[in-house]
Amino acid sequence: MQVRTRFAPSPTGFLHIGGARTALFSWAYAKRHQGQFILRIEDTDVARSTPEAVQAILDGMEWLGLDYDEGPFYQMQRMAQYKTIIQQMLADGSAYLCYCSKEELDALREQQMQQGVKPRYDGRWRPEDGKDLPVPPQGVPPVVRFKNPSTGVVAWDDLVKGRIEIANAELDDLIIARADGTPTYNFCVVVDDWEMQISHVIRGDDHVNNTPRQINMLKALGANIPQYAHLSMILGDDGQKLSKRHGAVSVMQYDEEGYLPEAVLNYLARLGWSHGDEEVFDMQQFCQWFDLDHITASAAQFNTEKLNWLNAHYIKTCPQEKLITETIKRLKAKGVFAEATSQLSDAIALYRERANNLNQLAQDIAFFFVAPVANNMDVEKHITPEALPIMSAFVTKVSKIDWSVEAIHMAMNDIVTEHQVKFPKLAMPLRVMLTGGAQSPSIDQVMFILGREVALQRINAYLS
Repeated sequence: MQVRTRFAPSPTGFLHIGGARTALFSWAYAKRHQGQFILRIEDTDVARSTPEAVQAILDGMEWLGLDYDEGPFYQMQRMAQYKTIIQQMLADGSAYLCYCSKEELDALREQQMQQGVKPRYDGRWRPEDGKDLPVPPQGVPPVVRFKNPSTGVVAWDDLVKGRIEIANAELDDLIIARADGTPTYNFCVVVDDWEMQISHVIRGDDHVNNTPRQINMLKALGANIPQYAHLSMILGDDGQKLSKRHGAVSVMQYDEEGYLPEAVLNYLARLGWSHGDEEVFDMQQFCQWFDLDHITASAAQFNTEKLNWLNAHYIKTCPQEKLITETIKRLKAKGVFAEATSQLSDAIALYRERANNLNQLAQDIAFFFVAPVANNMDVEKHITPEALPIMSAFVTKVSKIDWSVEAIHMAMNDIVTEHQVKFPKLAMPLRVMLTGGAQSPSIDQVMFILGREVALQRINAYLS
């Protein structure tokens, strides 16, 4: 059997981190087995589905690099096929018309709750041998219900959770087409998985309750039953269910916050799955390793600190050209204009080891392109009356040297020797004058990248 997996989000919001993990695992499983990965947009919830949400899903998939072999398929474009199959099911007796009004169903539910029994449809319109059905009421459009087996059990060996069995007596006859003729979510999923020949359904465990109903419908259609793997939920740093209040509500927000997609993918891969003690790996390696046997059945906990550590690692190892492109984009967002020059490349190379995210990297090097405004506390602490003569002598010396890191460093050594001061007495005022802050990499390297004209101009602004 050829492996065919699918990712089937509903476009009622952004592609969130849980959905991204589901997509990643489905994608990797197909890659591992030389199969196909299908993208399906389940947009039957017309009231909540939006074109903007569809685009957000596509953008998120593209940013993560999760390429699909087929699709995207849209359920709203398959309505005619769903309705055709519903008519076939009505004809073969695996579905039937139900004329219960909303008021009847509400009254039935209330009665069952008062009796302390599980609320469920009582099958009053379900055809049975020897059963007389009521006369269809005039002017009441019927829904279509699936005739679920009333005896036995529906069971599957979940590839994450193990054996699951549900008594058919626990399942009532769910509606597969509304009164206006539109098919329902559970039915559309069944038809799609059948006709798209999905072999493995990897999805969140919030769908476990749908699975027995879907298996019974697949059996009624004579379809092959996929293998199911239900992934446990993701908890936030605080141990609560991951939600909007935990920060990033969409995958693309991680891009906005300065994360590299490689870091997010690597982190998601380890969120509920493991391969020994391996922590850092690329997606090619992940696809070679990935299996469903090592997915934990317990909830995974999101760890922002771990994600930040991975992101810092990937910034250190990221191709310089990509960092240049990302940094220019983020500098522009701050109103700072920079081009892909050797100066920008040198600035990134100097600061990339210190950055946890791309926004921080852009912020750290912005002073190379826009004169910084120094913190008053740093100015008062380091640019003292005692420091000014030292700085003046340094300006005189570096005005005449060849402009190289080595020559600048030698000039700094000469000045501290001549004035009999410790190195920080020169380096700290220089940092404040040149960068606007008291922390930076080696100040001789900073000066070299700034260039003689800009460096001396910024120092002299404090001496005049």
